[in-house]
Amino acid sequence: MGSRNFAELLPGHADQWCLSSFRQVPFFYICCLIYFYLILCYNQRKKHMQNLATKFENLTIQSDFIFKKVMSRKRICIHLLEELLQIKIADISYFEAEKSLEPDYASRGIRLDIIVADDKNTHYNLEMQVNNIKNPNTKNYVLPKRTRYYQALMDIDLLQKGQEYDLLPPTYIIFICVFDFFAKGNYVYTFKKRCLEDMELELPDEATTMILNTKGTHGNISKDIKSFYDYVNNHIINSDFTRQIDDEISYLKLDSKVRREFMLLEARLLDERREGKAEGEAKEKLATAKRLLSMGLSVQDVAKGTSLSVEQVEKIKAEQK
Repeated sequence: MGSRNFAELLPGHADQWCLSSFRQVPFFYICCLIYFYLILCYNQRKKHMQNLATKFENLTIQSDFIFKKVMSRKRICIHLLEELLQIKIADISYFEAEKSLEPDYASRGIRLDIIVADDKNTHYNLEMQVNNIKNPNTKNYVLPKRTRYYQALMDIDLLQKGQEYDLLPPTYIIFICVFDFFAKGNYVYTFKKRCLEDMELELPDEATTMILNTKGTHGNISKDIKSFYDYVNNHIINSDFTRQIDDEISYLKLDSKVRREFMLLEARLLDERREGKAEGEAKEKLATAKRLLSMGLSVQDVAKGTSLSVEQVEKIKAEQK
């Protein structure tokens, strides 16, 4: 096209177009760039959706999403609790699955996988825990304090405003762990509060924490709980109970509504991770700016070093005074 005006190539009414700015960068090239950008975005989204579809097909009982769905079936949830605790449960009622408990805007909210109450008003919180997470700052494993936090927030949620403390119902916090946190080989670790001076003396607060170890090798558990452990660990189906669970998972994967729900959940979690990453980066920039200012660097140099604007750095400097 050389130095010719692009408007000369248009059929008629070329004088109505203000295309002098396209002498150096032809309009056609810009349209091509936009087109290829849209194609790139489309292909990336298509690949992302295909990856999500594959991830959905590969989900197992270890997935929080599938675990929540399976335990939302009364017969399965009741049987698991009955076999684990060796009790009889006539019926259960569900609270909001994956409920978010946020008693205070400044507190850390948590999501609980499954919360149910039986016919005797005993409340159960069931959680699937695949990874033994460490706090990178303290190097401590988070599971023990996590159980404590879950118990505290459950109690706050269960006690209505103005009610007496003794109306708190019995509770069980149950973590199904795909690892042996205590490295003792027990199938189950059950915790209640006891007096150190007299271990036979138990504090009757009716709060129990159970950490299940699917990798365990000894202890007293029922055949169906052992079968459940085998299924969680290796997808082995060796009982009617695990056959029911596996069938339920197969039905879930055929349900288009469940598939869409998983896609939306993944998108929401991705957004939360991005927001958390952006917030973390912003805090790191702020901390870096403060350190550089305390070292005597100029506002302009700090702005260049942190990618913050001069105005932002000036504001930080003013707050330090």
